[in-house]
Amino acid sequence: MFMRRCLQLAANGLLTTRPNPMVGAVIVARDRIIGEGWHVRCGEGHAEVNAFASVARADECLLPESTVYVSLEPCAHYGKTPPCADLIVSKGVARVVVGCVDPFARVQGRGIQKIREAGIAVTVGVLEEECLWLNRRFFTFHQKQRPYITLKWAQTADGFLDDHGRAVAISTPFTKMLVHRLRAENDAILVGRVTEEREHPRLDVRYWSGPSPVKMVLSGAFGLDAVVSSCRERQLLSLLVEGGRQTHQSFIDAGLWDEIRIETGNIITGGGTPAPQVPANAILRSREWLDGNIVEYWIRDKG
Repeated sequence: MFMRRCLQLAANGLLTTRPNPMVGAVIVARDRIIGEGWHVRCGEGHAEVNAFASVARADECLLPESTVYVSLEPCAHYGKTPPCADLIVSKGVARVVVGCVDPFARVQGRGIQKIREAGIAVTVGVLEEECLWLNRRFFTFHQKQRPYITLKWAQTADGFLDDHGRAVAISTPFTKMLVHRLRAENDAILVGRVTEEREHPRLDVRYWSGPSPVKMVLSGAFGLDAVVSSCRERQLLSLLVEGGRQTHQSFIDAGLWDEIRIETGNIITGGGTPAPQVPANAILRSREWLDGNIVEYWIRDKG
């Protein structure tokens, strides 16, 4: 229950913490939350700092018997802020519960080790899958040295991207708004050269609130390797691909994808550019009926 609260808190930083991860922390004593916080913005206090700061003066005497729940391993290094592991040790809490280990090279278990060496009990792996999923973009960037890549396309009921080569409106106003929300959640967005020349898409978030992603165009002079390198150098943790069939197929063929979003409308054109095929190693994560359309999310099979 308390780790789920950590996840709720962490999600508040979805649009503001990048390139840092989203983290939530809860301090519990005598089955009561006496402090909680989340990482609000990159460069500012981490979740643990904010949680301890929220503890009322009257409850500070409970810290020696309290348990700190945190969705991601406390940091153990000096960055823009001091190590959270040191802060936890200095507060003399009784126990720490961690959702998942931080894969970042400067942490990777060091925070947990430092807390344990101080004589504080540490439990790791509570709601681990949920904690890993929340920060999937951050983890992929640091573990694979590339952005988390989401392929997104809309197709007709009979499986085409257009109507005999002509653009066709498939998304509804509501599902288009959800696409703009998805754009706000990603650091960069990419289309192919043909899409750019034909449609000159704005690729912004005018139907949602948040930052517009960095626009990229895939061309002969800017291939997949260059895209990945550019994202890595610019600390762009995630990439949303909205190109045509050829662009999507190039990412699928290269194995450069983590998630696929497919919106299927109720329009039948009888012909056009065939939509890409979902890779064999994809697993359906969710399927929803939205405004008469079907929206599916597929993820890679970890096996």
